[in-house]
Amino acid sequence: MRKTYRFRRLMLDKRRTKENQDSNYVRQAIHVRDLQKSAAFYETILGLKRMPDPFKDGRHAWLRMGRDQLHLTGGAAEVAKEDMNVHLSFRVRSLEDFATRLDETQVKYVNSRGEERKLIARPEGVKQVYFKDPDGYWIEVSDDKS
Repeated sequence: MRKTYRFRRLMLDKRRTKENQDSNYVRQAIHVRDLQKSAAFYETILGLKRMPDPFKDGRHAWLRMGRDQLHLTGGAAEVAKEDMNVHLSFRVRSLEDFATRLDETQVKYVNSRGEERKLIARPEGVKQVYFKDPDGYWIEVSDDKS
């Protein structure tokens, strides 16, 4: 019985791997006006780490988002005009500590109701805030309960 369990688990793991080989999420790319300002924002506010730029042309910055990547390309002519429902999303261990960082760096943030600087919980207990990067892209940060 135990061998069967191990075999089934192995087969499920292989199937999961096969499915993942068909399509894997790799990166999010956004077009920014000021590459250095945007890269510094993501490094300072979200703690993303810069990766080597494979293009080495001064127009790109690559940042590590966990196992994935954020790819910034400089040269945008205008600020993004997106609805808050279109956003990048991150998790942090303590949303309260993260909100303090936003306050200290003077980044304005709202909750899902649009109320400024007020943390509220969704029905399942997850707290989240929304704010914009220097180019107007919305970012959601929630606590680690999600």
